[in-house]
Amino acid sequence: MFEEASEVLENMLKWSFPLSLVLFLVLVCPLRAEAAHEFSVYRMQQYDLQGQTYGSRNAILNTEARTVEAEVLSRRCVMMRLADFSYEKYQKALRQSAGAVVIILPQNMSTMPQDIVQQFMELEPELLATETIVPVYFALEDEELLSIYTQTQISSSSQGSSSAAEVLLHTATANGFQMVTSGAQSKAVSDWAITSLEGRLTGAGGEDLPTIVLVAHYDSFGVAPWLSYGADSNGSGVAILLELARLFSRLYSYKRTHAGYNLLFFLSGGGKFNYQGTKRWLEDNLDHTDSSLLQDNVAFVLCLDTLGNGDNLHLHVSKPPKEGSPQHALLKELEMVAAHQHPDLKFSMVHKKINLADDTLAWEHERGIRRLPAFTLSHLESHRSPARHSIMDMRSVSSSLEGAGEATAGPHVDLTKLSRNTKVIAEALTRVIYNLTEKGVSGDLEIFTEQMQVQEDQLASLVDWLTAQPRAAQLVDKDSSIVNTLEYHLNRYLKDVKRHLVRADKRDPEFVFYDQLKQTMNAYRVKPAIFDLLLAVCIASYLGVLYLAVQNFGFLYGFLRRVTAPRVKQH
Repeated sequence: MFEEASEVLENMLKWSFPLSLVLFLVLVCPLRAEAAHEFSVYRMQQYDLQGQTYGSRNAILNTEARTVEAEVLSRRCVMMRLADFSYEKYQKALRQSAGAVVIILPQNMSTMPQDIVQQFMELEPELLATETIVPVYFALEDEELLSIYTQTQISSSSQGSSSAAEVLLHTATANGFQMVTSGAQSKAVSDWAITSLEGRLTGAGGEDLPTIVLVAHYDSFGVAPWLSYGADSNGSGVAILLELARLFSRLYSYKRTHAGYNLLFFLSGGGKFNYQGTKRWLEDNLDHTDSSLLQDNVAFVLCLDTLGNGDNLHLHVSKPPKEGSPQHALLKELEMVAAHQHPDLKFSMVHKKINLADDTLAWEHERGIRRLPAFTLSHLESHRSPARHSIMDMRSVSSSLEGAGEATAGPHVDLTKLSRNTKVIAEALTRVIYNLTEKGVSGDLEIFTEQMQVQEDQLASLVDWLTAQPRAAQLVDKDSSIVNTLEYHLNRYLKDVKRHLVRADKRDPEFVFYDQLKQTMNAYRVKPAIFDLLLAVCIASYLGVLYLAVQNFGFLYGFLRRVTAPRVKQH
């Protein structure tokens, strides 16, 4: 009877072995990934300028996530939070041939400590100084992304444990995340047009009138184009230019105050890329046009750049103005207005020669300094200030903090100081245009008061609108709402408003932009490869033991019978 039972059981085990093998193959197959989170990511700058390549040269990402604490980062997507970011950690990821880098930013930058924001602003130029082969993305933090980061950090940190068994166990049981972008590889954008806008107020009293030119570039710049809002640099300059257009259009609308100066207003595009819009505008007006205000008697060109904060005004010049010239007159009037009407404001002139060895120009006035008398007015003392090229330059300060003297993270626009700077510029220009100092008018006299006063609400609405969307040059084409709205504002106050387009030369382009700057990233929850390996080893071991049991069933059966047989008592 026992022999029959053993034969039946042996046959059952032999028939079940193929089924177990099929089950083994199914189980060791990779587990299906579960979609954990979908979020937008913003790629680091990628552009060519003057033949030099800058930024991240790759856009495709499909690799497992790690944090910088992990021992091995090769071919991994390294995630970092802004609070923990440093240039050393970033370089560690690149040295270990990381597959990608994702930097997580807080939703509200004003919550970050000022030292962390300042540190990152100073690092942004370093990140762009040379080309980076791997894709570098920025993402805005939310609860799910923070949870993914935390789980990945725990998994990465465990690799430093002292016990190899603990590392193996934790690695096998922890959840991993596969980071995958949905877009294609980046490619150069062909035939991209940078748009600039021009408008004018014609003076009274003849044809050969002197011309004053007011210039501000409207595009923004930062390490990631889709996060570049440029509140202070240069939303403040654009807002001031439009307010000056409104004020002087009112003065020029009355015969008694219609001055003998032409006023030319220019909103330039491509300012952050060696002022490409200004370059083409000068070429069109000075080289290819018979009749242009720039070919006639130009008194000076005043460029407005980063004027939304601070208690200093610096007039940046490449060569000091000669005494008796219109440029010198403006310099003296700015000094007088600041001293008499705003004693809290410190005015100075900063002399910096043009460095021909630099690949990029420092200030906009340097673009036409050899052909026109020009200078730049800014509250920044140096063109190297990180506030001019940062994604931290955004309009994120609540009205309750403005004027309260509270420290805020990163650059921002203080409406009170923006309004004050607008008034100083308007007063100084008016004193030059109407020659008020030589007529004996005191520096204490305020011209723009009551109905002619600077409208702070107008400036606030302009800055809010300008910072409501990124204005990187790669994102603002000739049909964008930004260009159309700027053109609308100019048409409200000025005459002969026209557009100027600049496209890169196809044979030897001065600038090249690339696409795929914003993508959707998916984080898939997956088990690590070591989990599949351990599972396969366990199942293979089980099947091996089962196979040996089938092949040696007779021996096992006999052994069990001997063990379980009742012992016979010996008398």
